[in-house]
Amino acid sequence: MIRCDEYPLGATYLGNESCRFVVWAPKARAVEVRVVHPQPKLVRLESGAKGYFFADVEGISPGCRYFFRLDDARERPDPASRHQPDGVHGPSAVIEAEFPWEDAQWRGPPLRDYILYELHVGTFTAEGIFDAVIPRLDELVRLGVTVVELMPIGQFPGSRNWGYDGTFCFAAQNSYGGPDGLRRLVNACHGRGLGVALDVVYNHLGPEGNYLADFGHYFTDRYRTPWGPAINFDDRHSDEVRRYFIENALHWVTDFHIDSLRLDAVHAIFDESARSFLKELGEAVHERAKQLNRRITLIAESNKNDSRNTDAPEIGGYGLDAQWNDDFHHCLHVLLTGETSGYYADFGGVGRMAKAVAAGFVYDGQYSRYRGRRHGVSSRHQPAERFVVCSQNHDQVGNRALGDRLASLVSHESLKLAAAMVLLAPGVPLLFMGEEYGETAPFLYFVSHSDPALIEAVRRGRREEFAAFAWSGEVPDPQAESAFRRSMPNRELRKQSRHAALWEYYRELIRLRKREPALAASNKEQTEAVPGEEEKILVVQRGQGENRLAAIYNFGDDIPWQGRIPKGAWEVLLDSAEEKWHGPGSKVEKRIVSEGTVSFPLAAKQVILLSKTAD
Repeated sequence: MIRCDEYPLGATYLGNESCRFVVWAPKARAVEVRVVHPQPKLVRLESGAKGYFFADVEGISPGCRYFFRLDDARERPDPASRHQPDGVHGPSAVIEAEFPWEDAQWRGPPLRDYILYELHVGTFTAEGIFDAVIPRLDELVRLGVTVVELMPIGQFPGSRNWGYDGTFCFAAQNSYGGPDGLRRLVNACHGRGLGVALDVVYNHLGPEGNYLADFGHYFTDRYRTPWGPAINFDDRHSDEVRRYFIENALHWVTDFHIDSLRLDAVHAIFDESARSFLKELGEAVHERAKQLNRRITLIAESNKNDSRNTDAPEIGGYGLDAQWNDDFHHCLHVLLTGETSGYYADFGGVGRMAKAVAAGFVYDGQYSRYRGRRHGVSSRHQPAERFVVCSQNHDQVGNRALGDRLASLVSHESLKLAAAMVLLAPGVPLLFMGEEYGETAPFLYFVSHSDPALIEAVRRGRREEFAAFAWSGEVPDPQAESAFRRSMPNRELRKQSRHAALWEYYRELIRLRKREPALAASNKEQTEAVPGEEEKILVVQRGQGENRLAAIYNFGDDIPWQGRIPKGAWEVLLDSAEEKWHGPGSKVEKRIVSEGTVSFPLAAKQVILLSKTAD
């Protein structure tokens, strides 16, 4: 019997007008490929092992469009389609495998050098396509970011979506420019020294255009996610489901030269098997990285505070490279905004912020009031580069009722404080598009579904989701095009004085992070965070010896501060209150001598970065 499970899934163009079609369809007795363009053709596939069907078909060239016909009746797009030019309900298209890559010497940045810039392709530019991002790359290089992170680009219904409603994991969104558009963007990023991270969704698929259940046992009713049926990673037939998603990850890193995959909501990947899917995925991707002689990283998003995600397999971990640290964001957000509803109820106080900086997880086994139970495990044993930290991201902005960014909630001085907390922290920093100049346009949740019942369900779900929060105002209609249009950043703000100063401030923070050895290191043993709860001061010391830095963060009001700093002379490397950063003016001397303690006046929300000078 043909071992077609060893061939790539989907349509693989072999050259000379020949194409190999492979599909896993154990629910079907017979499968045919029906070519609908340019020349109609119907070819029955051979049956292989494990429910696979296969055929090499002549007279097929890139651009040909096709469906799979199941049991002489239902016609469906290819589950592993590389291109859906007419959307999620239309035929799949064969694509050309070759592309004129210009990055043969590219190896990708090491994780310790990551400075992530998260963007949504559809709203980042007025055109909303991959090619339109390319002219903006030079400004990102000038800013100093090192990796562009794309929100999900797998084919989703319509043209307006965050990307988490995708139903074709292998197909780059047609309205963004399809597979060639994505390749051009990745090629352009690498040409400028920028890595590319891609957000992928392996915990669920969107409801509209989701035809996988017609082919095979992709879903299980043993579990349920907040977004619909759970993917089958541990039930009967789960080997081939795992194969589908692992092959998808290898597809992006191999055929599209992606440097990093951000794994969405791994806490919703339900898997009780002895050999976890996440571990198997990590092994496969890291093995492919060796074969390609490139650095490829896997970054998990999880709400479990589970160190197993990034623990080494030798000690029972899954071997992923990093994970988002929501605790860091929540601590910072509460300190700056004072919000304590919903999950923010668990946070507040400079002490928790200090723990997020020095340890990683804040909740590492203690009681969570929001969850009503103990939460998390310790992450102190893991290097700081295992944690991605931020003051904003698509979730924390877009999952607010009105999509308000931090710039709409706090002062200019607080924005600078937030930027310093993130970019001077020992973790891997992430910026959300526009935050570097204080974008004020909201980032709303938006969709463009075609099913009226689904549209209404989404509207209702959004309203119910915010019940635990004390946010006021009517939730914008996700289906309305206005929600999408309002979410586009206004780059003209970048030219205005306060916003221009903030952009330069971000640039200076990134420059210092790259220049100063103490900031570039992810060594927790050389990080000390000392909170002052009463005065709302946090002192973070990084490095040792001549490479020692101290950052003083004032989360409170104007105070005559006195605190402990090691003896010796210190030079001010950064002062957020200076007028060049559009601050109120600083009263801190450029050179400070400590006898073990220092005292100087701090303005509200002021940040001071000090460098120890030679004695």
